[in-house]
Amino acid sequence: MSQRSATVFSARPSAAYVLLMALLLVLWIAGGASRADTYGQIVVRFAAWLALVAGVITVERPVRSRSRAVTWLLAAAIGVAALQLIPLPPMVWQSLPGRAMFVDAATLSGQPQPWRPWTIVPDATWNALSSLIVPLTVLLLASRIRPSERATLPGALLLLITASTLLGLLQFSGGNLSNPLVNDTPGEVSATFANRNHFALFVAFGCAVAPVWAFLHGRRAGWRGPVALGLLPLFVLIILASGSRAGMIVGLIGLAAGLIISWRPLKKEFGRYPRWVPFALVATLAITIVLLVGLSVAADRAASISRTLAVDTGQDMRQRALPTVLHMIGIYFPAGTGLGTFDPMFRIHEPFKLLKLTYFNHVHNDYLEIVLDAGIVGLVVLGAAIGWWLWATFVAWRGTDRLARLGSAMLFQVLIASLVDYPARTPLIMASIIVAALWLSGDGERERPALPTDESRL
Repeated sequence: MSQRSATVFSARPSAAYVLLMALLLVLWIAGGASRADTYGQIVVRFAAWLALVAGVITVERPVRSRSRAVTWLLAAAIGVAALQLIPLPPMVWQSLPGRAMFVDAATLSGQPQPWRPWTIVPDATWNALSSLIVPLTVLLLASRIRPSERATLPGALLLLITASTLLGLLQFSGGNLSNPLVNDTPGEVSATFANRNHFALFVAFGCAVAPVWAFLHGRRAGWRGPVALGLLPLFVLIILASGSRAGMIVGLIGLAAGLIISWRPLKKEFGRYPRWVPFALVATLAITIVLLVGLSVAADRAASISRTLAVDTGQDMRQRALPTVLHMIGIYFPAGTGLGTFDPMFRIHEPFKLLKLTYFNHVHNDYLEIVLDAGIVGLVVLGAAIGWWLWATFVAWRGTDRLARLGSAMLFQVLIASLVDYPARTPLIMASIIVAALWLSGDGERERPALPTDESRL
C-alpha cells in the first residue's frame, strides 16, 4: 500500500464515530421531549437501538477508555428500573409501603391477589427503562471512538448548540417554527425542545464549551477565538429570551467556568501583548454582555428577567405542590412508587385546592422525584453519582485536562438545573450528560507526547 493510500485510509472515520454523529443529529431533531407519548420518542429510540446493534456488529475493537465509573453508574440506573419490573409474590408486594389501597381494591372486586411488580404503574417504569437506551448507546459509541475523533466532540456539540440557538433566534424574531416530534408550546423560544428550561440549559452548555473549544489541546485560538467570543453574547441573549429563570443561573455558571478553564491559554495567546490585554478583553466581553442584557430589559425582550421579577412564589405550582410531594415520599419510602410514575401517583394524592385545567407532570425537582420513585435504592445510586462527580471534579481541577474540567462544569449545570426541573429525562440532555461524564472521567484531552505514537497515527 502506498503512503498516500495509507494516509487516506487512516483518515477515514471509524464506524463508531459515524454512528455517534448520526445519533446526535437524530437526537437534536427529535430528542427534545421527555413525554412518552411524543412522536419523537419513537424516532429517538428506534435510532438508538439501530445504532446500538450496528455498533455491536461493526465496531472492531474497544478503544482504551477510562469510563468504568460512568458505565457502572449507568448500569445501576438500568438495574434499578429493571428490578422494579420483576413480579413479586402477593405477600411481599403487600408488605411494601403505600400498597394498602390497591390491596383493598382487589379484595372488594372479589379478585385474588396477583403477583405484581415493585412499581405501582408498570407501563410508566417500562417507559423509563426504555428511555435509557439513549445514554447506553451514546456511552458505547463514544467510549469506542479514536482519540483523534474524541477531540472533535466539543466542536460537534457546539455546532448543535449553535444550531439550536439560531432556531431559537428565529422563534424570538416571530418565526412560527413548530417541531411535530415534540410537544412544544407555540410562541415559546425553545428551538427543538419541548421545555424552555431544557433549551436554556442546552444553550448554557455552549457558554462553557465555546471558550474551551477555542483552545483545545494547547493550540492557538486562530479563527476559533473570534467565533467563540462572538457566540457567547448570542448564547446569553437567547437564554434571556427563552424566559427560563433557571437558564440564567446555569448560563452564568457556564460562562464563568468556560472563561476560568480557558484563562491560562487566553493569557498565553496574548503573551506578546502587555499583561493588561487579556484582562481588558474579558472585561470588554463582560461589559458587552451587560449592555446587551440592559438593552433587552429596556426593550422588554428579556423574558427570563421579566418572569423572575413578576413571579409570585405563593402561586407557583411547584411551591404549592411541595407539601403534597413530601407527604407522598413519607408514604412510599423506602420502596418508592416506581420510576416514571409521578404523574398518575400525584393524581391520587392531589388535593382539591391544586386542581386546575393543566396537570402537574413532574415534581420539578429531580432529586425529590428520584427519592419518591425509586426510594432508598434510587437515593443510593444518586448519592454514588454525586459522590463520583465530587471526587472526579477534585481530580480534574487539580490536573491540567481542560476537557475534564469542562465535563465537571457541564454536569454541575445539570445538577443545579435539576433542583427546579427534570432536564436529565430529555434524550438530547441525556446524551450531553454522557459525553460530559466521559470527559470528566478522563476520556478527553490528553497530554501529547513529543514524538507520535501508534495511537496518535490512527
